[in-house]
Amino acid sequence: MSEYIVDAIKMGILETIEMTFFSALISYILGLPLGVVLYATSKGRLLENKPVNLVLGTIVNILRSLPFLILLVLLIPFTRLVTGSSIGTVASIVPLTVGTIPIVARMVESSLCEVSPGIIEAATAMGASPLYTILHFILPEATPSLLLGGAINVATVLGYSAMAGVIGGGGLGAIALQYGYYRYQKEVLWTTVTLLVIMVMLIQEAGELIAKKKRKI
Repeated sequence: MSEYIVDAIKMGILETIEMTFFSALISYILGLPLGVVLYATSKGRLLENKPVNLVLGTIVNILRSLPFLILLVLLIPFTRLVTGSSIGTVASIVPLTVGTIPIVARMVESSLCEVSPGIIEAATAMGASPLYTILHFILPEATPSLLLGGAINVATVLGYSAMAGVIGGGGLGAIALQYGYYRYQKEVLWTTVTLLVIMVMLIQEAGELIAKKKRKI
């Protein structure tokens, strides 16, 4: 590979890390409370509210069911409104975030559902309010599972970032498409794919290690 291609791949790695970090962070900041609300308002939970749960659950399910490439296209006007452009690394963060928020919400809901009912009953017996129970009993107990879910979310965003290259997003996905596919440079294609696979594996391993250490504390 030429020096130009090597430099492009290095820049692609940095752009991929940037897109992944900010998209995963924002999606978790927004998806975590959404997942808590979905959990708390579901049947038999502390703040059971069928209408709220139904509306939020429907929105989350619709967003989750949309293929990410279609979501990328649908969000182009919104992305342009937010960032002033529909192409590039910064612009890609918008659809990446929107696409992963519902995934995070369902992961959080699932993690909270794993908490033993006995812990909730004990908190209620002590007179703890629903909000206090969620913040000081349920969330701490579910932390290892939430951390593991966070790692899965980062890996998901990383995979999605590769698809952002289709509409002009930056990162390794754009390089794989522009050089590996359009220009038939197979070594570039396989290099970018290998780098993405390695990055996903490292993220998942790190998440599992952190979750295991948290369980032992």
